[in-house]
Amino acid sequence: MTPEEKTNWTEREGRLERFPIGRATRDAYGEVLAALGADHPEIVVLDGDLAKSTKSAVFAERFPDRFFNAGIAEANMAGIASGLAACGKIPFISSFASFLICKTFDQLRLGVSYSKLPVKLVGSHGGITLGPDGVSQMSIEDIALAASLPGMTVVVPADEVSTGALVPQVYAHPGAVFLRTGRNKVPRIYDPGDTDFQLGKGRVLRKGGDVALVACGIMVAEAIYAAQVLEAEGVSCTVVDMHTVKPIDEELLVLVARECGAVVTAEEHQIYGGLGAIVSSVLGRNHPVPLEHVALRDTFAKSGEPEELKKLYGLTWREIVIAVERVLGRKRRELSEE
Repeated sequence: MTPEEKTNWTEREGRLERFPIGRATRDAYGEVLAALGADHPEIVVLDGDLAKSTKSAVFAERFPDRFFNAGIAEANMAGIASGLAACGKIPFISSFASFLICKTFDQLRLGVSYSKLPVKLVGSHGGITLGPDGVSQMSIEDIALAASLPGMTVVVPADEVSTGALVPQVYAHPGAVFLRTGRNKVPRIYDPGDTDFQLGKGRVLRKGGDVALVACGIMVAEAIYAAQVLEAEGVSCTVVDMHTVKPIDEELLVLVARECGAVVTAEEHQIYGGLGAIVSSVLGRNHPVPLEHVALRDTFAKSGEPEELKKLYGLTWREIVIAVERVLGRKRRELSEE
């Protein structure tokens, strides 16, 4: 990067209005799950010996007779949960997302998905921003794997507020759900007490006419930051929090694609099979427009500090701005050829 480019990026960063840092989404999950447990005795909770980390320990402290530590045996835990669900219980099973999805996939495929049972999977420490824990515990393919299971709903909330509002809906949903939570404190982009969330429906956070930024999880805040920078440069962005990756809000996607004529997706996940791939499929079938993806580029991540990893692997507002510049260039070329 040239000195001129460094100066340009520094000036851009100086324009950002940052959100306050809130709690980790895993903390909101643990708190709301325990509250639900008080009203719904059919809820049972299982964990793979990581309850303090996933925050299912909050439920365990209040309802020890409805909490089961399956140990470091995630596949067995999924099987037990299937049995409990078949008996009328609503099981929430928690572990790190990489263990919960990758190690249990066969059991989830037949015991949960094929059997159409209401097992609620909560994968903590999602993505690469768990940082120093290393590659073995980083989940970069969990969204794709979960979304590939028939009937599985996939939810990736952006902050503590949206997590708190969505957990009761995860409980009430009649089918299986995978909810991805994170280890670290994240920007709180919603006001406390906001409950305007619905499974399967994206939420528009900003309206613009030049490009739509569609993001999930920690990348929602980054998309808003990118929109702030671009607005100061005369580029108007719609920003969508697509917290439900599957079933995705096709109606909203087509609407923003028609209104803006270009789309950029952003996710803390492998580029293959996640949010970007699903958005591509929907728009390819319904309303093709110039499209770019901000995601991990077919790679595992190294150990490191979360913010360092985000920069190293291109998961920041800067890469979203660059993607917008690329996609708008293609949009202008296509319009000039019409």
